[in-house]
Amino acid sequence: MTKMIPAPGSPLPLGATIYDRHVRFSIFSRHATRVWLMLFEHPNDDTPSHEFELDPILDRTGDIWHIDLYGAGEGLLYLYRMDGPRDPATGHRFNPNAGLIDPYARALTGVFNSDCLRAPGDEPRFGCMPKCMVAADSFNWQGDKPLNRPLRHTIIYEMHVKGFTAHPSAGVSAPGTYAAIIDKIPYLQELGITAVELLPVQAFDRGLFGRTNPLDGAPLTNYWGYNPVNFFAVEAGYSANTEWGRHLYEFKTMVRELHRAGIEVILDVVYNHTAEGNHKGPVFFFKGIDNHIYYLLEDDNRFYKNFSGTGNTVNCNHPVVRDLILDSLRYWVVDMHVDGFRFDLASVLGRDRHGNMVENPPIVERIAEDPILRNTKIIAEAWDAAGAYQVGAFPGRRWAEWNGRYRDDVRRFWRGDAGMVGALATRLAGSSDLYLDDGRTPCHSINFITSHDGFTLNDLVSYNQKHNLGNGEENRDGDNHNLSDNLGVEGPTDRQPIERRRIRRIKNFLATLMLSQGVPMLLAGDEFRRTQRGNNNAYAQDNDISWMDWTFKEKHGEIFRFARQVIAFRKQHPIFYRSHFFVGQNGYALDIQWFSPELTEPDWGESSHTLMCLINGQREIIGENRSDNDALMMFNNSPEAAYFHLPPAPRGKTWRLVIDTAMSAPFDIRLPGKEISLPNQATYTVQGESMVVMLSFAE
Repeated sequence: MTKMIPAPGSPLPLGATIYDRHVRFSIFSRHATRVWLMLFEHPNDDTPSHEFELDPILDRTGDIWHIDLYGAGEGLLYLYRMDGPRDPATGHRFNPNAGLIDPYARALTGVFNSDCLRAPGDEPRFGCMPKCMVAADSFNWQGDKPLNRPLRHTIIYEMHVKGFTAHPSAGVSAPGTYAAIIDKIPYLQELGITAVELLPVQAFDRGLFGRTNPLDGAPLTNYWGYNPVNFFAVEAGYSANTEWGRHLYEFKTMVRELHRAGIEVILDVVYNHTAEGNHKGPVFFFKGIDNHIYYLLEDDNRFYKNFSGTGNTVNCNHPVVRDLILDSLRYWVVDMHVDGFRFDLASVLGRDRHGNMVENPPIVERIAEDPILRNTKIIAEAWDAAGAYQVGAFPGRRWAEWNGRYRDDVRRFWRGDAGMVGALATRLAGSSDLYLDDGRTPCHSINFITSHDGFTLNDLVSYNQKHNLGNGEENRDGDNHNLSDNLGVEGPTDRQPIERRRIRRIKNFLATLMLSQGVPMLLAGDEFRRTQRGNNNAYAQDNDISWMDWTFKEKHGEIFRFARQVIAFRKQHPIFYRSHFFVGQNGYALDIQWFSPELTEPDWGESSHTLMCLINGQREIIGENRSDNDALMMFNNSPEAAYFHLPPAPRGKTWRLVIDTAMSAPFDIRLPGKEISLPNQATYTVQGESMVVMLSFAE
């Protein structure tokens, strides 16, 4: 290693910053009394090659410790050590033997499994830790910028970076990597989605306390990634190129190529907790830097408030932590070119230092109003693990929300539950009950039927119970409130009547999702019936339970074709992605009308199982620069066929059939120009448990 000469440096910027002849290191700690910067020759080294102790007079400005190293440059590996009060009763857990990850590090080496730090004793363990790496922003973006597609034009595809291509059937050169996503861009274009939402790619801990799968003895790991160890560094384990630092370039290349294909990148980010866990967890990050500042502590400071369900909760509204979160978000937008964020357990962002919900949380408002983030998509998972549920009430008019009410109501309607006709109408129309009163629009509702957390769409119609024994928690984990229906057999079946009903219901879900006002989100693999074999909490399953089996694309080609075409149908018709809520009478015309099958006022009661709506496609009504077809949609969630009387098509037009989920391919959905002209314009029979869509065309 080149000889390096230390100098006091300056407090800003935080992290490790490259200059012409030196690297500046800067880190916050209010309560540390001693700070060491350790340098390493190799990521697996257990002993530092150099160590510099920072002078508390010369190398400290306020709460910022800093040092310049002349002769240092890109690729240098480092960790910190800190000493200070080691008194959990007062909230301090300094440990001078613990290696500490720089919260502002732009890159980490390798994959981290904190189980290696849980052995008894207090001796230093640096060899199994990822090292922070000095990184330069030297990537050639070739003119790329975030796409800034309007949210209402967005169709989100939620996917796991590894699970998307890890299966041998994926047919890629580097399975499970950022590079493999580039290989699959033609598929994403074929499907028609406009944005990928990636499960966590901020560097995370894969440790699960050494747990194994009780069914086969295989080791279990934190597969989903909801256990961050740094908010800036991109996860190195998803890189095809294992050379130090190349994962940064591979991620950026993926973003650039997705943008080139017109596909945005949204990150699922976790700022509500870290992988250090509760009072029994290891020290490698915030605990050893300034535990009392970074975490919410109980009145007995030995313990952590746990609004995340994972052992600790980040003190998001402390000014220092607010700056860290904002700096991280800006980095992902400015340096990594991502287009938006979905905030895991976002209600945690609204809690103060005592854990109470705040009416106008500072960090929530700052994210919404930050000028650099102004054009990014910000999506809240508007609840947390401690009972906060803010769907429809998340603070700030700019935030969109995962609409859990949409998921539950649509599941219940198609399961055939009584009294769900009114709820279906509300969700179809964009959930005005949730978003109209505070000035938001339908596009603030992120509509979804399934997500990574829960059953896949195939399993939603194939299992009544969760089957999570492989997670090693005796089937106690995962939600018991699935609103699923196996339609007569638990799991796979060769009984064709049940299979046909399952196919029909999947089509009902897909069509409802894509033709509702708001922003649809599709779980990766649902377009061709990916199954997790009944596991509704596959967070620990880094195997073929979670990986997409690409042979299903051919095996379930009828569903894939339907999904692809209903996505295209949505994109072709702006009546399904209006910028404003329906108001009923809009000037001289009605923008939407609701009917019963008898063409009377709908029956919103408990015994009703049918609904029809007519959406006006006039340019003045939908607020577009062009007119659209009028749409007539009919829903029947009862087992019996329903006889619908059709409202007259607008003057000079007739109804043509586009979608009937009771039909088999290729008659279930019609391509543009292939719509069926109906000789009977007065009535149509909607089969049991099915959905019909018609469009008006000039005669």
